[in-house]
Amino acid sequence: MPIHALTMLAAGIAVPILAALNARLGTYIGSPAAAAVILFCIALVAATVTLVTLDPRPIARAVDAPRHLFLAGILIAFYVLSITFVAPHFGVGRAIFFVLIGQLISAGVIDHFGLFGARVVPFTLNRAGGIGLMALGVWLAQRG
Repeated sequence: MPIHALTMLAAGIAVPILAALNARLGTYIGSPAAAAVILFCIALVAATVTLVTLDPRPIARAVDAPRHLFLAGILIAFYVLSITFVAPHFGVGRAIFFVLIGQLISAGVIDHFGLFGARVVPFTLNRAGGIGLMALGVWLAQRG
């Protein structure tokens, strides 16, 4: 369990860095869309190296996967494109603030209803209060 928490902590640290770097690249080259394409090309290479290193055999099962599961690719493209376009004008911290609020809301709904095969975690008053406190903490951190 600690390795999972540390992995997700590292992923959380990486998201604002990704946003800042890609937003700057988009500004530097004059095209947020081109910056997103470059990011995805590099990500494709990194993911392919990881797949080949670990075990490429499961990729064949993707042919039989339910089609709606591939919408995740569209969602990550939406995230990267939106943060790359918005962050230079809105600020990385403010953009990530709204991303975090959206994640808290979405995670609560997904867990409560067990959407997409997720483990069901009921949305209790305690959970609502915890998410509210997290949202308040994120908001306070952005107020300066």
